[in-house]
Parts: sequence; structure tokens; C-alpha cells
Amino acid sequence: IEAARAIFIREVIGPAFEAAQGLPRLWKLCDDWLSYVQGEVFRGGCFFAAAASEFDSRPGPVRDRIAGIMKEWLATLRRAVVEAQGEGHLDKDVDPTQLAFEFNAFELGANWAFQLHGDRQAFARAREAILERLRRHATPGGSSLLPPRKEKRRRPRASALR
Repeated sequence: IEAARAIFIREVIGPAFEAAQGLPRLWKLCDDWLSYVQGEVFRGGCFFAAAASEFDSRPGPVRDRIAGIMKEWLATLRRAVVEAQGEGHLDKDVDPTQLAFEFNAFELGANWAFQLHGDRQAFARAREAILERLRRHATPGGSSLLPPRKEKRRRPRASALR
């Protein structure tokens, strides 16, 4: 567990904390988490998601440590939201706990879709969902710090295909 935590810190937390405080760091935390799973650092996806699923109903020190590390991750996301608010990048009325929960849910959903169904597009969908939340709550100054929107490809109408 501690070795997996050290790898997670090296792959996700450390690089994100090299980014500027505020929205750049918050986005990098989320993007790097998705890259960490997408890059298959661990064969089963996110080590902690798999371990949490295995040990969530088993009381004891292993479960407690996994739960503690997951709690640290949520606290890191929440703290990054608060920092982004403090930098004037996110609206002050955004609930940091709720936003951290949503980002974690999108990340875990992508992990699940990739691991269970081999859906590589799940990472792009999770990134877009996270960016949509960030854009919705970003201040005008914060919006400029986010990656640009991707142009949506229009599907041809059914009548145009005949």
C-alpha cells in the first residue's frame, strides 16, 4: 500500500504541485490522475480504487489505510478548489467538497469503464466532464487558464447519407 502511495505521489501529486496554484494546479491534479490510470501504471487501473473495492467491507488496518489514503486524495482535491477560489479563479460560492466529490467520481468512472469495458474514450469523457464543471464555475480570469474547448464534430444528417 505504501509503495503504491509513493508511486501515486510521484505520478500525480508531485507533478501537479509544480503547476501554478489555483486552477492550473486543480486541472493538473485531475488530468494527471486520468493519465496515471490511462498509462496503466498498475495493471488493474487505479490501485486504490481496486483495493477499496476489495477491502471496503473488511474491517481492519488494511481497509483503514486504504480509506485514509482515499480521504487524503479527496482532501487534496478540495484544497486545490479552495486555492483556486482564493486565487480568484473559481467562484466563491462553489462548494469545494462537492466539486472534489464530482471530480473524483468522474475519475473513478473512467477507471471503471476502462478496466471493465476497455473503453479508452472514458478518459476523454471524464476530462471533458471535469473541464465543463471548471468552466461553469470559473471566473473570467480563471477561464483563460483552462485548455480551450475542443470543436465538436458534427454528425451528418441521416438524409445526407442517402
